[in-house]
Amino acid sequence: MFPLQRNRRLRTNESIRSLVRETHLSPNDFMFPMFVAEGKDYQIEIPSMPGIYRRSLDLTVKEVKVLWDLGIKAVNIYVKVDDKLKDNTGKEAWNKNGLMQETIRAIKDAVPGMIVMPDVALDPYSIYGHDGIIEKGQIINDATVDALTLMSLSHAEAGADFVAPSDMMDGRVLAIRKALEENGHHNVGIMSYSAKYASSFYGPFREALDSAPVDVNEVPKDKKTYQMDYANRIEAIKEALHDVEEGADIVMVKPGIAYLDIVREVKNAVNVPVSVYQVSGEYAMVKAAAERGWLDHDKIMIEQLHCIKRAGADIISTYFAKEAAIILNK
Repeated sequence: MFPLQRNRRLRTNESIRSLVRETHLSPNDFMFPMFVAEGKDYQIEIPSMPGIYRRSLDLTVKEVKVLWDLGIKAVNIYVKVDDKLKDNTGKEAWNKNGLMQETIRAIKDAVPGMIVMPDVALDPYSIYGHDGIIEKGQIINDATVDALTLMSLSHAEAGADFVAPSDMMDGRVLAIRKALEENGHHNVGIMSYSAKYASSFYGPFREALDSAPVDVNEVPKDKKTYQMDYANRIEAIKEALHDVEEGADIVMVKPGIAYLDIVREVKNAVNVPVSVYQVSGEYAMVKAAAERGWLDHDKIMIEQLHCIKRAGADIISTYFAKEAAIILNK
């Protein structure tokens, strides 16, 4: 009761504010998403994501070493697949000599301590840009799960620390966990994209991988039959709990800033670490506003990352990871 309690006493100066601060951010909290393409000594900046590049494998490994030196200990890997390798089955996804598999091996050889979490989804490998196999105009769940299981096994055999199914098919975590166990990959974890919403914030990412759904007859025009309705909250908790029951070691909420209520709900419901993906559109908006002088880039970046962690994130997958680590290390 005032004046016995004056809350501003704990805000008097930076020393006391630091002493009582509830949320602390460090490079240990970050994963960095990386886009890999065929070729050598090649990199191209993604126009809608300033500072983010699609790189050849050699330059990807070089960048991973920089990230490690900054204290970033995990990377998400996504590959840009040549069009001639795409089909409706996604079979290139489990080619043991495919770009993803080569990338996993190269990173683990160069920086053994780096945690590598390759993306498990068919959209980069699909001629239709969907996360699943299409039959008669529908995304077929069970056949897709079989393909994702083969893909996950190939990642484990290449040396991945975790596999990261981002497809939102029903039952895929259980199928992947069983296959990993049966093939002796007991220590390979699963980071499941458990609450992945059908969001409009993914546009720049799809540009980076050329993985947007194609507009042809008999093919769904969007991903709303498998990604979640952004109007729903309880469904996210149900999905996360199911994935934990099926063997997920980490569950993810995606996108980030616009879904912090979901992050907190999921964090309260599960007993495993919660990861949050601050997605490409969220990154691009900050970059665009800062470029125009409307926002202070570094202050907004650090504030948003703190807010994601405060909401309950144990791990933050963010395109800001490198820039934020440089600031935090200072």
